[in-house]
Amino acid sequence: MAISGLPPGLVLIVGAFLIPALRGRARDALVLGLPLLTLALVWTIPDGVQLQADFLGYSLEPVRGSTVGRLFATVFSIMSFAGAIYALRQARALELVAAFVYAGSAIGVTFAGDLITLFVFWEIMALGSTVVIWAAGTESAYQASMRYLLVHLLGGVLLMFGIAAHVGSTGSAAFGPMELNSIGTWFILAGFLINAGAPPLSAWIADAYPEASPSGAVFLSAFTTKTAVYTLLVAFAGASILVPIGLYMALYGIFYALMENDARRILAYSIVNQVGFMVTGIGIGTTLALNGVAAHAFAHIIYKGLLFMAAGGVLFRTGKRLCTDLGGLFRTMPWTALFGTVGAIAISSFPFTSGFVSKSMINQAAAYENMVIVWFLLTAASAGVFLHAGIKFPWFVFFQKDSGLRPPESPRNMQAAMAFFAFLCIFLGVYPAPLYAMLPYPVEYVPYTVEHLVSQFQLLLFAGLAFFVMLPMMRRTTTLTLDWDWSYRRFGPRVAATLTAYGAPAWNQLLSAPRNRFRAVVGGLFRTHGPHGPLARSWPIGSMVFWVGVMLGAYLILALV
Repeated sequence: MAISGLPPGLVLIVGAFLIPALRGRARDALVLGLPLLTLALVWTIPDGVQLQADFLGYSLEPVRGSTVGRLFATVFSIMSFAGAIYALRQARALELVAAFVYAGSAIGVTFAGDLITLFVFWEIMALGSTVVIWAAGTESAYQASMRYLLVHLLGGVLLMFGIAAHVGSTGSAAFGPMELNSIGTWFILAGFLINAGAPPLSAWIADAYPEASPSGAVFLSAFTTKTAVYTLLVAFAGASILVPIGLYMALYGIFYALMENDARRILAYSIVNQVGFMVTGIGIGTTLALNGVAAHAFAHIIYKGLLFMAAGGVLFRTGKRLCTDLGGLFRTMPWTALFGTVGAIAISSFPFTSGFVSKSMINQAAAYENMVIVWFLLTAASAGVFLHAGIKFPWFVFFQKDSGLRPPESPRNMQAAMAFFAFLCIFLGVYPAPLYAMLPYPVEYVPYTVEHLVSQFQLLLFAGLAFFVMLPMMRRTTTLTLDWDWSYRRFGPRVAATLTAYGAPAWNQLLSAPRNRFRAVVGGLFRTHGPHGPLARSWPIGSMVFWVGVMLGAYLILALV
């Protein structure tokens, strides 16, 4: 083995298990220092293979530097640091350990140069994220974590089968661009898409993420889906099948977010919507689209984390999640309301925020490729984002009719984390050069043109007008929204119970005749060969010699004939 680099994600994974052993300032220093050390290591790894090993005749590359991998690893490290600040005073040690293992394995995926290493980190990521949900300590969180784990075990099985088939057919375990020309690559694509929240299993995000603790949901919002985006970007850029899948995700997320009453479920469905933009951009496959995907993933992790931080702060102080129970909180939680609003306008691609300089690249790429329907649907989805996340979330949580709640402001560490991310949302929107410098291809895109500014302001203006005109329709009630998960949480078990109730008697009747016949045969054999049967008795030697002679005589006669 030639070692020339250390997997940066291992710093978080190994260091996480030291957290329970420390207390006070020592624990704080470790929790905040590990992500910063990881970030420093990320930027010490140059492009190319830095760590190699042989395993079962295959060449493994646990550390392979690349521009796009470094970008994702950077924002994952930043997210780990901000999440650590947010969770510093409130999270249990178990949650911090699981969150750092989760984050470290996601970073491990971004540097994996082979499919075997990628799969190992992929599965560690699934286990770590499951424990993050479970660490909330409620019965609903435990049940959601089990459903979450089952979905991701299914994705892991599909991915493992695809990797085995692909490696078996090509003889190589290298992770890189792939063609959808074999069963192996199709199964690999399916495994990636499950983690991305693609149909028909998109509902696992809205099912599981809102059940985590306030800090746990912040970590969950960043890693699983964006790691999937990274793998799709590397392996399947330009795969046309991803365009309709991404468009479905973008529109599906808006539809359910607009109907949802739970503030954190609104944001969870918004994740599906935003990842839909990224999947569509990967399917378009041009350099502008792929730059847009990478930039949008970076920006999305920051503003989505900020939104979950604001929602978590409200939940932490009030214990309430439903929009019908909230409102008027800006009076006593002004900083949380301000930071949440910054996240809301950033996700809406408001000019001079990070969303404006990233997501628009994907829309523009569709326009350059004359994909009129795709461009139109992405534009409609952009308006929908402003409706559900840009206005609905902050309006119903912070500014609607006073709910009478007077909670104190979020804890200072939560405010510090929100302030950090709010600053990044504005800084990258005003000065996108540092972000553009990290993108995989040279950037010629200019976001701040008169045409783009005018069109975006028009889009936001009319979307906002539509929201307030239809405000009575936008007000939610305490209803339950049925999603695809109903098919396996309710419909599937009911079908199984019905088949068991009515099918078991018919099945038993169908099998009764052959079962009775089999029992009769066994009974006959038992009667003759059993301990009291005639063939089980002791026979004199003379009788045995006689019958042997009879058999030999019969054999002779048959031979002569």
